[in-house]
Amino acid sequence: MSRVYKILTFSLLAFFSNSVSAQSFQLKGIVYSKNHEVPLGGASIQIKGTNLKTLTTDAGSFSLEVPEKSTLVVSYTSYKNIEVPVSFEQQFVTIKLESNDQLLEEVVVTALGISKEKKSLGYAVQELKAKDISTSNEPNLVNALSGKVAGVRITNSQGDMGSARIIIRGETSISGNNQPLFVVNGLPVDNSQLGAGGSRDYANAISDINANDIESISVLKGPNAAALYGSRAAAGVILIKTKSGKATKGLGISVNSEATFQDLLTLPSYQNKFGQGSDGKFSYVDGKGGGINDGTDESWGPRLDGQLIPQFYSKGEPVPFVAHPNNVRDFFRTGYV
Repeated sequence: MSRVYKILTFSLLAFFSNSVSAQSFQLKGIVYSKNHEVPLGGASIQIKGTNLKTLTTDAGSFSLEVPEKSTLVVSYTSYKNIEVPVSFEQQFVTIKLESNDQLLEEVVVTALGISKEKKSLGYAVQELKAKDISTSNEPNLVNALSGKVAGVRITNSQGDMGSARIIIRGETSISGNNQPLFVVNGLPVDNSQLGAGGSRDYANAISDINANDIESISVLKGPNAAALYGSRAAAGVILIKTKSGKATKGLGISVNSEATFQDLLTLPSYQNKFGQGSDGKFSYVDGKGGGINDGTDESWGPRLDGQLIPQFYSKGEPVPFVAHPNNVRDFFRTGYV
């Protein structure tokens, strides 16, 4: 009696085990954007009513062991959630998500490519869209942020030629850079001025980015927001996301044209009565003092009244000593961008 009972128990366990294994299968699939037929990497695939889930690869594909006759809940930032019923007969599914423009307005990129709802954040973050910066027509992207983000100060040193410096919520260090860390598509970029403190100020690194190529900019203002980027982000982080082409229609060609002309506004007042030299005397030989006071760069020389004096361009021959009142102004030409 006891022996029969044991055999019967083993048979029931074996049957139950085979039934369970038969109720699950390996499902593979791919997730696309319905509007643009673009694979969506990082989309969440979850079995409804369970904690079993996975994420799609960069190519939009996924593989998941699911029970027979299950329902997949597929979600992706800025797209509408969708429920997809699957059964054992299906070995591969193609899922297309529809974009949700209303949801996109509520989502911001925070750190390391993480997207969160703006209202759920515990720190200050401000986002700018492409139209907010491209319409300003600034050659330097940093200058385009001026007046558009609260608590941000922009310093432009030499117009289109020089660098632009950005500070969030004031200076925080007397020896450090104080500029926020720029992150372009996940890649950190240093915006320090090249050659700062020398005789020539070169453009900053971020000025190389075309404002028309930018999809959005997120400004993380506090240390809590920038914690994931380490000490370099102590002064804040500016996240730049460039356009990906997902919304492209047709050939996807856009043309932006703009022309700016610049002319000299004003110059200092110069005296044009006395020329180079000292004690009212000057005679050029080699510029090193070989003549009379020709190593002097002050204007305490003779009157500029047309008297004949050897000068630097006359090859030692006396020529009229006269003023050239427009010599500085004539140095400049009309600039164009």
